[in-house]
Amino acid sequence: MTVSYGGLWKLLKENGLRKQNLVDDVGISPVTVSKMGKGKLVTDKVIDRICEYLDCKPRDIIEIE
Repeated sequence: MTVSYGGLWKLLKENGLRKQNLVDDVGISPVTVSKMGKGKLVTDKVIDRICEYLDCKPRDIIEIE
C-alpha cells in the first residue's frame, strides 16, 4: 500500500501556502509533516484538521494506491 499526498502539496501551492503553515496554523507537528513528505500514513484526525483548514475533502489531499 502506497500513500500519496500529492493533492495536499498541490493545494498548498495553489493557495500560496507552505508545509510550515500546517505546523503553525493547523498545529500539526513537524514530525507528522515529515512523515507525510515521505509518503507514510498519518491519523485520520490529522487529515480532518488539514481538510478543515483547506476547506476540502480527504480525497482531495490523499490517495492510497
